[in-house]
Amino acid sequence: MLNLIEETSHFLKNKTGFSPEIGIILGTGLGGLVDEIDIKNTLAYEDIPHFPVSTVDGHHGQLIFGEIGGKNVVAMQGRFHFYEGYQMNEIVFPVRVMKFLGIKKLVVSNASGGVNPDFEIGNIMIITDHINLFPTNPLIGPNIEELGTRFPDMSDTYEKHLIQKAETVAKELKINIVKGIYAGLTGPTLETPAEYAYIRKIGADAVGMSTVPEVIAARHMNIPCFGVSVITDLGVPGKIVKVTHEDVQKVASNSEILLTKLIKNFFEYI
Repeated sequence: MLNLIEETSHFLKNKTGFSPEIGIILGTGLGGLVDEIDIKNTLAYEDIPHFPVSTVDGHHGQLIFGEIGGKNVVAMQGRFHFYEGYQMNEIVFPVRVMKFLGIKKLVVSNASGGVNPDFEIGNIMIITDHINLFPTNPLIGPNIEELGTRFPDMSDTYEKHLIQKAETVAKELKINIVKGIYAGLTGPTLETPAEYAYIRKIGADAVGMSTVPEVIAARHMNIPCFGVSVITDLGVPGKIVKVTHEDVQKVASNSEILLTKLIKNFFEYI
């Protein structure tokens, strides 16, 4: 695995001549951030050695190098999900490559179902912690010492000072935000009412199908993480309705302008 990470990072360095300081995973709700990036180079996943290829509608599948908020960034436009059939080491492979490219921070976004009764559809939730409900973990197997320790600490998974800076930016821009704990499940099915109730009971505020593996891999490599989620539907008793992927995309699209504005200005603070 290490040799594949090194091969891919060397390829990208030679191809772009770019040194990013922040990695971004442009999940649902943050696609518009691409328009704010001063793009220097773009590579399709299929043209990058050892990279998986995204199969989900709305996930374009390209790596973008550029500048935003005075910071050099590398952004994944399209991520990889466990439900697509990828193994965990494939899902987190791009984050590991980003580390070898030089990133010092990781910003992730996603869409999620809210299980906190105080949440509303369209809320922007800053992730304060997560619960891993995937049946596996990207660190299972022989540890790669060049990446990190065998037993990484997860007590500050989502960096508190980054959360505080995001709160400051949101207040200045008069953008309403909520904070909460994100539970990560496999998908691709949306949750049953009983599953929503269970997720709420164990302490989560929202549930989705991504983010957790990438953040675990990043923290293993000692990369500070910041995560944000768009609440696209509600798993609250009395508010549960049938939801399609198109519904999720529509709500995320409606929140995209505010979320993009928040993240763009956030980069100027970190």
